Amino acid sequence: MPDQQLINKINNTRINSENICLPLEIEDYIPQPIPDVSPPKWHLGHTTWFFEAFVLVPYLNGYSLFHEDFAYLFNSYYNNAGKRVLRPNRGLMSRPPVREVMAYRAYVTDNLLKLVDQDPGEKVRKIIELGINHEEQHQELLVYDIKFILGNQPTFPIYGDRFELSATSDKLVNEDLSKGIYTIGASGDTFCYDNECRQHQVYLDAFQIANRLVTNGEYMTFISDGGYADFNLWLSDGWEFIQSTNIQAPLYWHKVDGEWWSYNLSGFQPVNPDLPVQHISLYEAMAYAEWAGARLPTEFEREVASDRVMAGQLWEWTNSAYLPYPGFSKAPGALGEYNGKFMVNQHVLRGSSIATPEGHSRSTYRNFFNPSSRWVFSGIRLAK
Repeated sequence: MPDQQLINKINNTRINSENICLPLEIEDYIPQPIPDVSPPKWHLGHTTWFFEAFVLVPYLNGYSLFHEDFAYLFNSYYNNAGKRVLRPNRGLMSRPPVREVMAYRAYVTDNLLKLVDQDPGEKVRKIIELGINHEEQHQELLVYDIKFILGNQPTFPIYGDRFELSATSDKLVNEDLSKGIYTIGASGDTFCYDNECRQHQVYLDAFQIANRLVTNGEYMTFISDGGYADFNLWLSDGWEFIQSTNIQAPLYWHKVDGEWWSYNLSGFQPVNPDLPVQHISLYEAMAYAEWAGARLPTEFEREVASDRVMAGQLWEWTNSAYLPYPGFSKAPGALGEYNGKFMVNQHVLRGSSIATPEGHSRSTYRNFFNPSSRWVFSGIRLAK
């Protein structure tokens, strides 16, 4: 009997990736302004290659590759899967054209549904589930990357209002959590990434955590008070980062006739003081916390507070390095490269964002980025 729930999930996931790109012009599918930002065309090809390489080639009898070059063009970082185009060179790929990438997507989706119709077994279903979650991750990255591509155009093109923040009128309140031993991590009974396992216990001292994110208005006060000019507020790496890059405000902020404006996907607009401040590096988040007489929560504090403090509209930087949990082990082969090999020089973010696909977030989810990353939909929640 076909797994209709899985079939619906495959179809919805594949369609959503393409729908995110619908407002784009064909020329918007190719640029790569910085190495961290991948072209939309590449995301569409890579998420398709993932299913082809890890599901269809090994498990669908008689499957024929759509194109023998696509593994080289759309592999990301899986050394076990062979050679690949270097990340900074993805934007140089004017070929294959977008129409061929879309044909590739349709071909792989059709074959994926054919495999599911054959009832391939639990092992294959779990890899397909991983592929779905992988594509959902790339859907969020697509939104980040599209905003960066359009936000660095001289005319600030309008994408649409699908991914817009909402203003908050909540008074800042610190929620109290008591000291004690808490259970951290996922049990593995439902889908989770390997970096969320294994479940273990930690001791936490009593702490307070804010009920909402820091707003643009509060962050503007930090700027006007000389926050970017006072080295006492900054980590050494952070101070060097903002000095070498001449950063004086969040990403996409511009001073126009003495007033702050910012680019959002709905256009170039005056900064709304009631919206959460976004596109903040870890360095800026920690400097703001220092200025405010507070700190960032650890990832464990943020997890145990999730039943009192809901996830906001932005991923929240924590003061936790991205490291393995006790008993963590990588899967064999290419799929073992998914998370484990990045457990150095990265910091954890918790929660979710307005670009996170529905159902993709959970209290144990460990997002991670380099401390200097600013194109991520990231914000600040304070703790004490």
